[in-house]
Parts: sequence; structure tokens; C-alpha cells
Amino acid sequence: MKWRNQTLVKEFILVGFSSMPKGELFLFPLLLVIYLATVAGNILIIFVITVDAALQSPMYFFLRNLAFIEICFTLDTIPQMLINLLVKDKTISFVGCAIQMCCFFYFGCAECILLAAMSYDRYVAICNPLHYAAVMNRTFCYKLLGGVWGVGIPFSLLQAVWIFNLPFCGHNKVNHFFCDSPPVLELVCTDTYQFEMQALASTFVFLMFPFLLILISYIHIITTILKMPTVGGRRKAFSTCSSHLIVVTLFYGSASLVYLRPKSNSSPEVKKILSLFYTVVTPMLNPIIYALRNNEVRESLKRSLRWKFFSQTK
Repeated sequence: MKWRNQTLVKEFILVGFSSMPKGELFLFPLLLVIYLATVAGNILIIFVITVDAALQSPMYFFLRNLAFIEICFTLDTIPQMLINLLVKDKTISFVGCAIQMCCFFYFGCAECILLAAMSYDRYVAICNPLHYAAVMNRTFCYKLLGGVWGVGIPFSLLQAVWIFNLPFCGHNKVNHFFCDSPPVLELVCTDTYQFEMQALASTFVFLMFPFLLILISYIHIITTILKMPTVGGRRKAFSTCSSHLIVVTLFYGSASLVYLRPKSNSSPEVKKILSLFYTVVTPMLNPIIYALRNNEVRESLKRSLRWKFFSQTK
């Protein structure tokens, strides 16, 4: 499909939180601190896993990619939101809106698939520990990673190109703080039934299907843990997957509140606040969760800090 200029809309206005002027003044420093903490925390996770020889297992290989996805995910939405909180001109170009939406779809899809790959890694480690090294070998891990980064490309391009080839007319105010498909779709002045059906099917494939794989993996994991003879063994096995389980719960819980709520039960303002959780809060919490709940990551951070301290005192 080719981009068509048969639209009356040349740019969009991201309404954001304009209805709450005092709230904007409060949100800017809060979101700025969260954004800086998110980028710093995920960069630290990437650095520690890269330099520490003890963190070269498949689990940390996927965790490093998750940290990178979180950086890209927040980079797509938060800087634009911070700028719009400060300026009166909250416009975004037609192409800029399309690119933002495409990147949002892409990184969201990549995170869903990566979380499913991480759950499979935990399933093999706990349910088939003797075959773990053979199954989760380097070649297989790179194939999984190829799927993480490759599968979402056609999906995100199809979604964005389809929406922005529809005719826009009337007002150009997007009632959100970034170019998400539901508020942009409200500006389309033609029947969107076909797109909505395609979007529903795509949501199942790229959101719910990975979730079903995660659910099946954890059913087997929990069943295996409960069969372990010792309390210590059960506690150790559960600790290796608890961080991932918390991250999955936060991501899917917040996303489902936004995209799976009935339209009649969700006001735009409530939807924006809920969207802040999976676009802003969850990416910040992920490195904190892994740093606090994973002993190996904690020890690696301590070793890195001790090395830096001693190297400075010499």
C-alpha cells in the first residue's frame, strides 16, 4: 500500500492532559524523574549482564533484550509527552504520528513475544533441568530472538499503514498523550469495521497468544514445583521465575485494563491514566524487580559497585 495524501488532516494535536492544567505541572517533574530512572536502570541491567561472566545464561540473555526493549518503548512516547507538558503547541505531524504508532505497535509486540520466550526458558529450566543446556543452546536462543525482533515488523507496518491510509476529516485532536490506534481511529470519517476486525485478530495473535503460552508454561512450572520434595527446593525453583511472573502480571494487567475494557465503561481520562502504567511505570519497575528479587543480579551489582569503588580509591 502507498501513503495517500487524500486527507484534510496534515497534523494532529495530542490533547494529553490539557483538561488538567495543574496536573500537567505536577506530571512533568514526576515523569521526567521516572523516565531518567527507567533509562538509567535498564542501561545498568544491560551493562551488568554484558560484563559479568556469571550472567551469561539464556535467562539473562533474554533479560538484556527486555531491558533494551523497555528503553526503546519509553523513548517512543515519553519524550514527546514531556515536551507537550511544557508547550502550548502540542502538534505532531501526520507522518510523525504514523511513525510513533508503528514503533509503539512494534515494541509492544516484541515485548509480548519476548515475555513468552522467557517463560519457555523458565519452563525448560524447572521442568526439564537435565536437558536445559541442550534445549536452550545458543543457536535456539538466537532463533527465538529473531522471532522477537522480526515477527512484529509486518504487524506494526500493516496496522499503521492501514490506519493512515483511511480518510481523516473534521477535527484533528487526538484525545491521548501519544498516537495510539483507538483515539486516532475516532478521527476517521469512514466505516472502520474491517480494520477493527483485523485489529482484533492481530491483538489475539500478538497479545493473547503469547499470554496463553506464558499461562501454559506456568501451569507446568507450578505443578512441577509443588511436586518437589523439599521446601528449600520449591523456594529456590520459585525464586528463579518470580521476577518474570511479576513483570508479566504488571504488563498484561495494565494493558488489558486499557484495551480489553468495554468502551462504554471507560472514559478517555481514565484510559490515559491507565495507559501511564504500561507506558511509563512498568518499564521503570522491571529493572527494580529483577535487581531486588534476583540474587545473581544483586550480587553482580554489588561486585560492579565494589570494583568501581576500589578502582577509584587506588
